[in-house]
Amino acid sequence: QLEFITPFQLYFNPDLIFRKFQIWRLITNFLFFGPLGFSFFFNMIFLYRYCRMLEEGSFRGRTADFVFMFLFGGFLMTLFGLFASLFFLGQAFTIMLVYVWSRRNPYIRMNFFGLLNFQAPFLPWVLMGFSLLLGNSIIIDLLGIAVGHIYYFLEDVFPNQPGGKKLLLTPSFLKMVFDTPEEDPNYNPLPEDRPEHQLRDQDQHEQQRPQ
Repeated sequence: QLEFITPFQLYFNPDLIFRKFQIWRLITNFLFFGPLGFSFFFNMIFLYRYCRMLEEGSFRGRTADFVFMFLFGGFLMTLFGLFASLFFLGQAFTIMLVYVWSRRNPYIRMNFFGLLNFQAPFLPWVLMGFSLLLGNSIIIDLLGIAVGHIYYFLEDVFPNQPGGKKLLLTPSFLKMVFDTPEEDPNYNPLPEDRPEHQLRDQDQHEQQRPQ
């Protein structure tokens, strides 16, 4: 917005990425949501809201799995972008988060601007229809829905099918970086660090206080 850089330096361009080694475009195309306006703030609100609800809900205590979903979704969108001549994928990423949240919370009732009442799984489709009314292309929204469904199917549906198994395994290095290590059951704390020792010190301190 301040014109320090232009969208031409950010958009997804396979030729510039692989021939000119402008690797940053693999990331920056997800970070541009257009100039300040209704569409920009609309995307920011939904990105913040549903990213937060996923992190505090089904991904609580599983930060590495949350990051892996980001990487998996971004990878698939980039592959589709190679064939669909898409320039910015941030809106598709937002729709992916909305889709995953909506499928994991199927019984929540939604209200869209006070006009429509529906259950959560219909939310991505309502957003796509709203985007169509604004005159935007729905290809980006369809891409976000498709990638979100692929992740949801592989993570939540297929492992629970007869003969199914979990195919999306979070790499161990992500767990080492993002997840807090589990306590070692064989760890023997020092006497002064044991809870009973701390409670005894607290009781002695209470008894020494002047009445």
